[in-house]
Amino acid sequence: MPELPEVETVRRGLEKLVCGERIENVKIIYSKTIIGNPDEFQKELCGHRLENVGRRGKYLLFNFDKGLSMVSHLRMEGKYFVESPELPIEKHTHIVFQLSNGQQLRYNDVRKFGRMRLIRTDELAGLPALMKLGPEPIVASFDKEEFFEKLKHKKKMIKPALLDQTLVAGLGNIYTDEVLWYSKINPQTPASHLDRQEVSLLHDEIIKELKRAIAAGGTTVFTYTDTFGHAGSFQSQLHVYGKKGQPCERCGTLLEKIVVGQRGTTFCPACQKVR
Repeated sequence: MPELPEVETVRRGLEKLVCGERIENVKIIYSKTIIGNPDEFQKELCGHRLENVGRRGKYLLFNFDKGLSMVSHLRMEGKYFVESPELPIEKHTHIVFQLSNGQQLRYNDVRKFGRMRLIRTDELAGLPALMKLGPEPIVASFDKEEFFEKLKHKKKMIKPALLDQTLVAGLGNIYTDEVLWYSKINPQTPASHLDRQEVSLLHDEIIKELKRAIAAGGTTVFTYTDTFGHAGSFQSQLHVYGKKGQPCERCGTLLEKIVVGQRGTTFCPACQKVR
């Protein structure tokens, strides 16, 4: 699943490629991608000009004129591409937005898990999916003391606690493994057992790691590409994810992979000891 750095990279690409264009037509090939009535989605969106593309956690927010927004979640393998209408529509393309500049914005999704819906822009803040999200992992909104207080009351192990999106938005399997390695915290440690110093380090590493990943265009492990069709390059900077059986870069101990909260989890048994 694309995580925050990948979604942010897609957002930046969409801003460059499609902002300012009007939607002249919408072709819906796989109707289950749309939350709500597909016919109403098509009818309501036509004629609107895209003013900007925002992001909240892993959600893309397409903000159009006249107070209309489209909320899109890529889920496992959703992708947006801008293509010429002369090119054949790919097998896994499910939605085609005809743009006023003659190009097409195409939504492609091999697994068909991604979803999009229309909502009034002034109602975005009240959308349940967005309301439950924790703060964005940036200094301005991710308060360290509040993070510590929330963790104190979490009975979950720290890895699934970070994945549930309510503590901080945007972390997925890749970056959770990475920040826990940086912080020397075992992924099975109960969240409430972390002391203030550990939480402080974890907080700072979350911000730094996601910033580094965004700068590298995200991580391509399987099929992720940005709006230009480019793969990310951050996979070359990963320290534990996908490296089971390789020596830890810090201590040389072989990395292990276990299942934590139903997710494959790679860690160093020496650097990240269970407490």
